[in-house]
Parts: sequence; structure tokens; C-alpha cells
Amino acid sequence: MKKITIAIDGFSSCGKSTMAKDLAREVGYIYIDSGAMYRAVTLYSIENGIFNGDVIDTEKLKNEIKNIRISFQLNKETGRPDTYLNGVNVENKIRSMEVSSKVSPISTLDFVREEMVAQQQTMGKEKGIVMDGRDIGTTVFPDAELKIFVTATPEIRAQRRYDELKAKGQEASFDEILENVKQRDYIDQNREVSPLRKAEDALLLDNTHLSIEEQKEWLFRQFNKVSK
Repeated sequence: MKKITIAIDGFSSCGKSTMAKDLAREVGYIYIDSGAMYRAVTLYSIENGIFNGDVIDTEKLKNEIKNIRISFQLNKETGRPDTYLNGVNVENKIRSMEVSSKVSPISTLDFVREEMVAQQQTMGKEKGIVMDGRDIGTTVFPDAELKIFVTATPEIRAQRRYDELKAKGQEASFDEILENVKQRDYIDQNREVSPLRKAEDALLLDNTHLSIEEQKEWLFRQFNKVSK
């Protein structure tokens, strides 16, 4: 089987990351969570005084962006990769609501996207990778052999995010999460740099009414078609 690049794009809380991680593990590919990279930049900005309330000190971030190195290391206990920010494991920190509520404005900044795309393209040079995000099939890997665009209703996505946070023992409000999901959809689709859109050659997957198993089967069928 030839090694390929798999790009999975779509709306927030669609289960893209879970899908991509599972596929990567099953086929022995490297998984790269591009959304986690923007979350890590957001966490860095929160922890280093780049946010003043909701206002971003873009000049300060622009000066420091080259010092923000993001990497992924396999967690042997979970069998999945954890996100590292300048060598420190930040996997749990970047999933907080504080980071979720600030990540969209950070990810709209052109110089942030430029740096993250450069880091992603370096990671993907050898192929044999699965990457998910908002602009993987359109901007990061326009030549990916398999592109998938995932969608689901905002209510279903908010419920999934709510259940995920509750399962981790974190406080969560469904209404607040639904509002956050809708805001992120709007920002992601309307930003000037690399807006969220389906690549012309991407396969559409609406997983609103699909079980995890049904989704997995569908994904494997597409992978096997392309990688043989």
C-alpha cells in the first residue's frame, strides 16, 4: 500500500479529531491535530500577557510567534498523541473553555496561520499522515490524496462537547457551548485568511445521525479506495 496524506476538515466539535486519531492508529499513520496547534498558541497568549481581556496584543504575538514550537508525542497510556508547547505537555490545558472561547480570534491572524501552516507542512513531508483542521485540504495540503469535509448540526455538536466536558469532570453549560459553537462557525467561515470551506475534491461526511462505528466503516472504505 502506498503512503498517502489524509486531510480532514470541518466545523468545530464534529468529532474530526477522534475520527482522525482512530484512523491514524488503525493504519499506522502519524496523526497531527492542527486545531490543537492554534489552541496551544492561544494558551501561550493567555499565559504570556498577550490578551488584555478579549483584546490581542498582535505586535507582541507577532514578535514572539517564531518562539512558539508545537510538537506531538504519543501518550502510551491513551495510545494517542499529546500536544506539547515548547516541550511542555499542554494537552489538558488547551481543552479548557477559556482557551475555546479565545482560539478563533487567534486563528484568524494571518501571521499565526502562516507559521502554523509552515510547521504543519514540515511535519507532513514524508506522507503517511492524517491531519484535521479547518483549512488542511484547501491550504495546508491541497494535493492530499484523500480529503474529507465533516459537518453536523450545531445542536448535536454542542451536545457532544458538553458530554465530553462532563465526562472529564469539568463544569459546562449547554447554552454557553452552543453559543460558542455558532460563534466559531461564523468566524471560521468568514475570516479573511484560509476560511473554512469544503475543497472541491473533498468527500462530504454529515455525521449528525451516524454512530462512531458507521463513521469508521465509511472512513475505511474511502481510505482503502485511495491507498491501494
